[in-house]
Amino acid sequence: MSSTSTKLRSPMAQPRSFLWTRRIFLTLLSGFVLVPVYVMVSSSLKPLQDVQTKFEWVPSSLTIRPYIDIWTTIPLAKYFVNSLIVAGAATACSVVIAVFAAYAVSRYNFRGKRVFTVTVLSTQMFPGILFLLPLFLLYVNIGNATGIALFGSRGGLILTYLTFSLPFSIWMLIGYFDSVPRDLDEAALVDGCGPLGALFRVVVPAAIPGIIAVAVYAFMTAWGEVLFASVMTTEQTRTLAVGLQGYSTLYNVYWNQIMAASLVVSVPVVAGFLLLQRFLVTGLTAGAVK
Repeated sequence: MSSTSTKLRSPMAQPRSFLWTRRIFLTLLSGFVLVPVYVMVSSSLKPLQDVQTKFEWVPSSLTIRPYIDIWTTIPLAKYFVNSLIVAGAATACSVVIAVFAAYAVSRYNFRGKRVFTVTVLSTQMFPGILFLLPLFLLYVNIGNATGIALFGSRGGLILTYLTFSLPFSIWMLIGYFDSVPRDLDEAALVDGCGPLGALFRVVVPAAIPGIIAVAVYAFMTAWGEVLFASVMTTEQTRTLAVGLQGYSTLYNVYWNQIMAASLVVSVPVVAGFLLLQRFLVTGLTAGAVK
């Protein structure tokens, strides 16, 4: 018997070819993601004349001036506040309505239940541009008839984003509530809770990952939407996604400020995703395996 011991590979161990293929693929994928980020960061730290010339991977000079000028070239702070209000309100309304609707569909049988769920899901098949002109005309006519300013207001934009995120939010929470055992509801009812008490004291705490996933989806949908925000807003209610176009003027394009502003406006979404990613993954995979 040889004195040197050899390591035996486990029968369940993955082949070396698979491991190397995975490493190469992940390396290429990481480069595909990180190279544009590096270009944005380096361009945001260059003077404008350096950005307008041939791109240099190693900047010859660095400056933080673009991060200062982005707040004065356009009213970025106002656009930031508008986006926070619109996205936050649309997210809150979407979560609240989706919780009640999904709980009703998951726990109760009523006439038209299947039609309702199919209709909610089928709305996701249509592109948003189909609803642009009808919503525009509807908001204008409502404003002319009632005096309620939906067109060009934050409220109208919140209502618009709510119609986009709500169907998917309801559909996803239905699957999550279905994965919560009904015995928990029955135990709460036995202890004296009503239907709403069982919902808020038992079902909602058990469904926190799914609710957070819905909230992240609704917020990201509203935060980065461009098409409806470019039509349904005015100078006072403009959001970040549309306001960034202000760095491109008739006489010049402030590329370094565009890159700096893009990084700044990405901070809330990236930070929120990093903090809530474990809940997001759990919520998205809920109900897949029962």
